[in-house]
Amino acid sequence: MAIVNSIFTWYMKKRIHQIELFMKYPLDVQEEWLNTLVSSAENTEWGREYDYKSILTASQFKERVPIQNYDTLKPYIERMLKGEQNILWPSEIKWFAKSSGTTSDRSKFIPVSEEALEECHFKGGKDMISIYCNNRPNTQMFTGKGLVLGGSHQINQLCEDIQYGDLSAVLIKNLPMWAEYYRTPNMSIALMDNYEQKMDKMAEATIKENVTSLSGVPTWTIVLAKKVLEMTGKKNLLEVWPNLELYFHGAVNFTPYRQQFKELIPSSDMYYLETYNASEGFFGIQDQVNSEELLLMLDYGIFYEFLPLENLDDENPKTLNLDQVELHKNYAIIISTNAGLWRYLIGDTVQFTSLYPFRIKITGRTKHFINAFGEEVIIDNAENALTKACNVTNAKVKDYTACPIYFKGEEAGGHEWIIEFETQPTNFEQFVDVMDETLREVNSDYDAKRFKDMALRRPKVHNAPANTFYNWLKQRGKLGGQHKVPRLANDRQYVDDILKML
Repeated sequence: MAIVNSIFTWYMKKRIHQIELFMKYPLDVQEEWLNTLVSSAENTEWGREYDYKSILTASQFKERVPIQNYDTLKPYIERMLKGEQNILWPSEIKWFAKSSGTTSDRSKFIPVSEEALEECHFKGGKDMISIYCNNRPNTQMFTGKGLVLGGSHQINQLCEDIQYGDLSAVLIKNLPMWAEYYRTPNMSIALMDNYEQKMDKMAEATIKENVTSLSGVPTWTIVLAKKVLEMTGKKNLLEVWPNLELYFHGAVNFTPYRQQFKELIPSSDMYYLETYNASEGFFGIQDQVNSEELLLMLDYGIFYEFLPLENLDDENPKTLNLDQVELHKNYAIIISTNAGLWRYLIGDTVQFTSLYPFRIKITGRTKHFINAFGEEVIIDNAENALTKACNVTNAKVKDYTACPIYFKGEEAGGHEWIIEFETQPTNFEQFVDVMDETLREVNSDYDAKRFKDMALRRPKVHNAPANTFYNWLKQRGKLGGQHKVPRLANDRQYVDDILKML
């Protein structure tokens, strides 16, 4: 296995030169990809509708094609789900990734072309390993297996040759043989629908394997880890898997979970590598050892545009190319992809932390914020406040959600939080105060509204019993790696629903 490990490590590191090229020439790479996407789709129904043959520049592309969201593309996608081809993209599309995005009931069906699988999703997966091998040349990860905690299978046949499932199921079903050999558990367990049974089966199947890496959403990885420790009677994961060296994570901010993982994996050599991917594409990878910034991956068949958040509701908003963005400003991401998503608003917001090369951090969602009183609190603000409050009071947050408290009579408005703790704060009221004070420090609009409690009063925080959010997700049929608790909402839908369980 040592020889195989050396060969795989050498092969994966060969990709680094290409990554360095798009870091050095980002604008050229993006221009080339836009030209490739437009010319590839010029004879599709969409391409003919917007006369792609005559588009020569990014400016023409933006002027001609309106910004899209799922609702505007839905009529085209519904036809594709019935088997029609050459609608948004020229190659045959047989797979769709079913995405909920939040815990809402509405599902999205994102087309996944062969090009998107190979040039985006799988390329991103290989680049995660390439970057890791480059940063840690003595890795032994290929002497064992990677434990992959994805979503559930739920593959459904819509018509002949047309199937859908959550993204992880689509990827697992299409993995090359070599990748399948290096992952655990086997496909029958990895794609189970029932998440409670799945946790048991995954733990049983992997405790005797030589697991060298983990991949998955932090919340569900912790659930699995605790199940493994419960079954084995061990104190930490290194007693079960002594060669464990790497954890790939994404989907949620890792900061609130970092201390829990240090306790589950008590090793200073454990490597944590964050990724940014979704059903719509693979976008970023943490490429530096001592930085949590994500390198924007520019050669995955995606053309990027960035919309300043303050212009999100404009009638005809103007987007920015990479050479126009600024540091530390919030932008909504708009993508055009090699699966036929054209000028598609994916709903995520980012800030650039570096220009040339372009690195980003995820700051939240365009719809996941609280702005009932002009305070414009985004997830990044909330995560900073919770982290500070946890540090001061020795607490660990497991899950949370928050929403507005609307004006009532002469009472000021406010924010109502439901927080479930992994470790209770030493002083709950101090926790709330520090959280509130930190929000004021990181968000001047929030601070202005909190002045003398004139518009916003001190946050109202519920200390939720253990497993509150787990039971809420289960009650809604939303257990699984693809489903996440909505962190912030500008209405009371989620909070009022959860309060009924307290």
